[in-house]
Amino acid sequence: MSVQVIEHNGKPEYAVLPYDEYLQLVEQAELLQDIRDFDRIKEAVENGDEETLPAEVAYSLLDGGNPGRMWRVYKGLSQAEVAKAAGISIPYLSQIETGRRKPSLRVLSAIASRLGVTLDDLAY
Repeated sequence: MSVQVIEHNGKPEYAVLPYDEYLQLVEQAELLQDIRDFDRIKEAVENGDEETLPAEVAYSLLDGGNPGRMWRVYKGLSQAEVAKAAGISIPYLSQIETGRRKPSLRVLSAIASRLGVTLDDLAY
């Protein structure tokens, strides 16, 4: 690496290097950050602080699938189990999952609690 060091008052103040070498350093720094992010997330998953999803669930959510239904199915819960925990009827839960009704904050909180997710995970 060819670096020119520019001093001020006898101390290094600037380092000048060819642009191609600068771009290589930026790329390496980004790669290092990706590795650190991967390690942090991997540790969080192993500690139970983060949850992973199968790709088909993530794709369904990205395609506009109902978050409550996706989480319920992913976690293997029936509509009856979730409705009971939320204190609502199965038809009401079905209407929420199909987008025909909007739940109150209380109902949404109860659903999130039963599913073990945050309210943000159920952003309708």
